[in-house]
Amino acid sequence: MVHTSAVLTTDVTARSKARKRALDILFEADQRSVSATEVLLRNQESSTTPMNPLVGELVNGVSKHLISIDEAIETYAEGWSLDRMPAVDRALARLGVFEIVFAPSTPDEVTIDEVVTLAADISTDDSPAFLNGLLARVSKIKNRISLD
Repeated sequence: MVHTSAVLTTDVTARSKARKRALDILFEADQRSVSATEVLLRNQESSTTPMNPLVGELVNGVSKHLISIDEAIETYAEGWSLDRMPAVDRALARLGVFEIVFAPSTPDEVTIDEVVTLAADISTDDSPAFLNGLLARVSKIKNRISLD
């Protein structure tokens, strides 16, 4: 018999790893000024192990809705333009906004917590609070964001 808590922990861990991998791909694409889907395909082709399908869903989703995502970030980032943000924060914000607005299967609080945790691990000291505020604002108004 499988314990529910063990399944949930495994699922959360797999989602967290997939989110981190998607972040790496989005960051690389931004740094190289190429499409994220191109980086994703290159990664899938060069990998010897199958990639979690969630990675593709996240990367392709951000790519598909990038204009709306970037407009939401610009609108709700309070004083920060996309160009002024550290590249990793830009990728984290895009990932978080995509999940909150376009992939509602994960509760907003979980997405925000995961993004803030990633920011605390890999970005500046100010990034977790900045991203928490941005994503909380987006969560509150997500029904008013134009879905393309």
